[in-house]
Amino acid sequence: MKRLIGTFTVLSMITVSALAQDKGGDKRAAGGGHVPAHGPAAFKGTPAAPEKRTVPDAPGHPAAPHVEAKSDKWVGHDTGPSDPRYHLDKPWEHGKFTAGIGKGHVWHLGGGGPSRFWFGGFYFSVSPADLDLCADWLWTSDEVVIYDDPDHVGWYLAYDVRLGTYVHVMYLGTS
Repeated sequence: MKRLIGTFTVLSMITVSALAQDKGGDKRAAGGGHVPAHGPAAFKGTPAAPEKRTVPDAPGHPAAPHVEAKSDKWVGHDTGPSDPRYHLDKPWEHGKFTAGIGKGHVWHLGGGGPSRFWFGGFYFSVSPADLDLCADWLWTSDEVVIYDDPDHVGWYLAYDVRLGTYVHVMYLGTS
């Protein structure tokens, strides 16, 4: 009986171990630690309607602008440079963010909220048009990567590494 219990225990441990292993990589469409290699390309084509931004582009994808983990495609960055929601009368009013942009610069959010958040002594604010898109961000712990926005002068794109979603942000300066 002891031998049977021992054999069953060993087989159970092997089975649980095998099931716990990842068979084929990350199946998530976005987020989960993926950091895009680059920001979006400048928009070319017919602008999409702003309402499209909250509709998932495929089953299992976020209902917000996001980056597809497999292809680094920036989904939802398709309203074009003439989108009035991102027009600024005074672009770069608080200066330009020069502390580290792109894949090699992952920042840990240090607090605040969408109207004013910070990391590393740098302050940002989410665009009013994007406030509903970052309701699930964790403002004291998420990791973000800042990318240039090639279409909207004065804005950056803050990409949430955990969720794979992004919003337009304005640089507010340093502490």
